[in-house]
Amino acid sequence: MEVWGFGDFALWISFLTGFTMASYSEDQCSWRGSGLSQAVRNVEQVWLRCAEGSVEWLYPAGALRLTLSPRLPWSAMVPGESGRSPVSACVKPDPHWGGAQLYLERDGILELLVGDETSETPGPVQVRCFSAMPGERTALFLQATPHQDISRRIAAFRYELRGDWMAQPSVNTDPIGSEGACRPCNNTEILMAVCTSDFVVRGNIRSVETDSNLKAAVIKVSATRVYRQKFSLFPESGRLTRSGEIRTPLQCGVRPGAGSFLFTGRVHFGEAWLGCAPRYKDFLKAYEQAKQSMMIPCTLVND
Repeated sequence: MEVWGFGDFALWISFLTGFTMASYSEDQCSWRGSGLSQAVRNVEQVWLRCAEGSVEWLYPAGALRLTLSPRLPWSAMVPGESGRSPVSACVKPDPHWGGAQLYLERDGILELLVGDETSETPGPVQVRCFSAMPGERTALFLQATPHQDISRRIAAFRYELRGDWMAQPSVNTDPIGSEGACRPCNNTEILMAVCTSDFVVRGNIRSVETDSNLKAAVIKVSATRVYRQKFSLFPESGRLTRSGEIRTPLQCGVRPGAGSFLFTGRVHFGEAWLGCAPRYKDFLKAYEQAKQSMMIPCTLVND
């Protein structure tokens, strides 16, 4: 990991003093611009105020400083004893990334997230994640690297911010595949997953395949009931039937199983990733017990 000290960063910023300009994205979620209209010694300030979006920098020149300010009612965003959970962010570079390096800027230190060699190195795209504590100021800093021919250079990536991933305070790999992802959920976690997940689906496992690039198992699901879904994860595949895919780390060793399951989880860069997935009969048992004891966090309309 390449790390710039405060002195190096201050020297770079002072060198570019007087050439700084600011811009706002039209939808405040994504930004697209060109280095052809940007001075070589310019640092352009960009503010993004969404939980997810994209950045596309054509023909990189100079530098960009991206400030991420999500408009979300996360307790993690509010200083105080009741809101000390970190806010986690992930960036996913485009497979054809080139012409720039992407850094995390935190407290005067630059930590390398994506190098310029990505487009020249074959292999799966690496998602990089980091976290910030309440009140901590972080930004993304893109620095163009000199090339004789910039006509084919595009530095593009997608980003996501969440308040519930357990990423480490420093730069880390994708938390979706982190240790603990394979641990079975207890009844309390299952009931909370029903309330907070991006998707809640009852269905059966048709097959399990392997995505070698992501090192993930792809669960092919036939959905009999879609309670909630972010985006169209489980579109209609026939008359009154829905199907979709859910990914989980390959090391979890998921195998096809008979019976009905309640699948819950998160959407990560447009893909469904598995959270808790109890058998539906086991979920109903836990659900009814919690309802009778008035300890249920939220209700779910059952068949």
